[in-house]
Amino acid sequence: MRSGKMAPAGGRGAVRGLRALLAVLALVALARAALALTERYPTLSLLKQDLHRQRQGSAGGCASAGEWTEQYSAECDSSFLHFQESDCDIGGSSSCESVLSLNTEKILSQAKLLAEQKRFPFATDNDNTNEELAIAYVLIGNSLYDEAIRHFSTMLQEEPELVSAIYGRGIAYGKKGLHDMKNAELALFELSRVISLEPDHPEVFEQRAEILSPLGRISEALSDLTKAIQLQPSARLYRHRGTLYFISEDYATAHEDFQHSLELNKNQPIAMLYKGLTFFHRGLLKEAIESFKEALKQKADFIDAYKSLGQAYRELGNFDAATESFQKALLLNQNHVQTLQLKGMMLYHHGSLDEALKNFKRCLQLEPYNEVCQYMKGLSHVAMGQFYEGIKAQTKVMLNDPLPGQKASPEYLKVKYLREYSRYLHAHLDTPLTEYNVDTDLPGNFKDHWAKNLPFLIENYEEQPGLQPHIKDVLFQKFESYRPDVQELICVADHLGSMMQYETPGFLPNKRIHRAMGLATLEVMQAVQRTWANSKVRMNGKTRLMQWRDMFDIAVKWRRIADPDQPVLWLDQMPARSLSRGFNNHINLISANNPKGLLEVREALEKVHKVEDLLPIMKQFNSKTRDGFTVNTKVPSLKDQGKEYDGFTITITGDKVGNILFSVETQTTEERTQLYHAEIDALYKDLTAKGKILILSAELGEVDAVCNLILSLVYYFYNLMPLSRGSSVIAYSVIMGALMASGKEVSGKIPKGKLVDFEAMTAPGSEAFSKIARSWMNLKSISPSYKSLPSVSETFPTLRTMIEVLNTDSSHCLKKTIVIV
Repeated sequence: MRSGKMAPAGGRGAVRGLRALLAVLALVALARAALALTERYPTLSLLKQDLHRQRQGSAGGCASAGEWTEQYSAECDSSFLHFQESDCDIGGSSSCESVLSLNTEKILSQAKLLAEQKRFPFATDNDNTNEELAIAYVLIGNSLYDEAIRHFSTMLQEEPELVSAIYGRGIAYGKKGLHDMKNAELALFELSRVISLEPDHPEVFEQRAEILSPLGRISEALSDLTKAIQLQPSARLYRHRGTLYFISEDYATAHEDFQHSLELNKNQPIAMLYKGLTFFHRGLLKEAIESFKEALKQKADFIDAYKSLGQAYRELGNFDAATESFQKALLLNQNHVQTLQLKGMMLYHHGSLDEALKNFKRCLQLEPYNEVCQYMKGLSHVAMGQFYEGIKAQTKVMLNDPLPGQKASPEYLKVKYLREYSRYLHAHLDTPLTEYNVDTDLPGNFKDHWAKNLPFLIENYEEQPGLQPHIKDVLFQKFESYRPDVQELICVADHLGSMMQYETPGFLPNKRIHRAMGLATLEVMQAVQRTWANSKVRMNGKTRLMQWRDMFDIAVKWRRIADPDQPVLWLDQMPARSLSRGFNNHINLISANNPKGLLEVREALEKVHKVEDLLPIMKQFNSKTRDGFTVNTKVPSLKDQGKEYDGFTITITGDKVGNILFSVETQTTEERTQLYHAEIDALYKDLTAKGKILILSAELGEVDAVCNLILSLVYYFYNLMPLSRGSSVIAYSVIMGALMASGKEVSGKIPKGKLVDFEAMTAPGSEAFSKIARSWMNLKSISPSYKSLPSVSETFPTLRTMIEVLNTDSSHCLKKTIVIV
């Protein structure tokens, strides 16, 4: 067996570049499987920059093959460090022969230098053999892989166990392209032979891992990297293994590896970035931000760190800080597609649709087949009433059929629903809103599949009619074009909507939603006042007294049109079979007849600061708690004292890689829905009766009673969760509007960290929820000026007029002082 020892490290090595490109090849392939957080968040492509970042040289020559994936310097910039792809096939092409003949002298010169310095893997003690080996490695460096393989094969015919030749041939097979399984299998075969002959060289295990990982054989790749670390720990090896754990979504273990890597070499902006991403994907946003900032200290022009910092601030709900970070990334590279995509999505969810569109259009100029930008472009157009452009963009996404065996993108799954809904909206642009009903018009199976985000496989589905030329798109309306009283209505709505904003991570302020729900609040107020004055309302083509669902439907219509991407649908209007969802396996958290256990659990829970702490604690107290547990709540009835309804279920489980999964589910069965409806019906009947009395007598006791009835009614709505999306803000706008009808205005903002729906769902009863809510609402007497505001339903009677008012510029309201006294 001829192997020789690895050449000593003495600076930057030419051979190192070969390994760098192989690492790029492996990790770029893996990048396609990178996680997207709330929005396609492709982060793994950052590793490409890691492998080619700033050059750092050290005196005395170039490094050994064991350090190939580290940075290389200009001092070692021999030609086979340049990995340009060759356009020719060496199999006999005359053009390729000319390339070889032109470069022969150069190749031999490089090989001689390489052999003299033994700057290639497994150099021998024989100078002639080293020269032959060096020629083959230079061929690899010049992308002449087939010629290199032939050269190594000729040497192996004479010396079958020449380790450097076996290793080099494995490298060349890998470089030819892992898309061809034959190349991958041959590369793995050769590297495995090297390991059998020389089992104590960590770089070979690392190289084999880089072949295995893009083939999806992650567990084997992790095993090889673990073996390499056992043989010779290094910052690079920990970083590479951490990357594979990250790809596997084992963020806690990935974090440990990135931390080990940074302890061995703290100046690694890529490792610091990925450490931050492990925090980000576990919801530890503040820790993620600190890591991203540290990465920027190490590399001030690190675009991906700015991009990730912007995304973290966006998840925190800090729009200004996120905008600043995205802008810094784009100043460094105005064509950075990922940043344009993420910034555009943030702007859309901030309600700045015009600005969002600019980013999506620029994104598509750079990447015409970017599905995310194409989908979001179509969505933005539709949200603004530009249906022709919107459906054109949606159709382009629909044409991107996934290949056989390829998983469909989220955008591809959603786009046909959006197109059908867009057609429906366009057809009803000028139909009075009181004359039709989305929940009854759309087919049941369509709604069911859309709400569940299922593939569009609906039997006997009849498509919505195409766009009708006589129905024109929505035109932009200037704020000044509205009457002064309507301008005041818009500005008041903006203010009221901002009062509903959650000051909690994950809730980005959305000025479009604010305006929509502010207008919903005012319309609810006006409708409830008319009802208490015995006036009828026009709903769904009928004139009648308003019911509680009509009150919520006012808010539903505004929430729907503010963001057509989200299906805001009544669950009890779904097909019967879809009303049987929910968990069947319930594990009691605490035994009711074990007060000692209850005390111990309470003491243990005092030490809990995050969800990850819960599961191990529960395992101590409940032998049935293995991979998770559930908590079921009960909701006491006001109508039938002593009776309880099923509330919701919290489920906390651990997945196969140790991540904690936390979810809240409600069981939307027909029986449960009927029980809650009966409760809400009784409360609404009482509320209407007391509201009519209140109109005639504004005694304090009557006002308090009405306020409590409103909050109690919405308490049951929150626990029922009867909508597929948007229940929280819809219910809160009804609270605010109904309270205003009773003469009380909410002047206090929702406290930081509070979620109103969770407050209702975790309160022991409606009275407790009322007390909690009133503690921050700071109710005060309503201003008489609200009475002078025009009717919302009459001012905006159609979808067209609703979209127009949501589109109009709101900056004018910031210049005005809204005084409601």
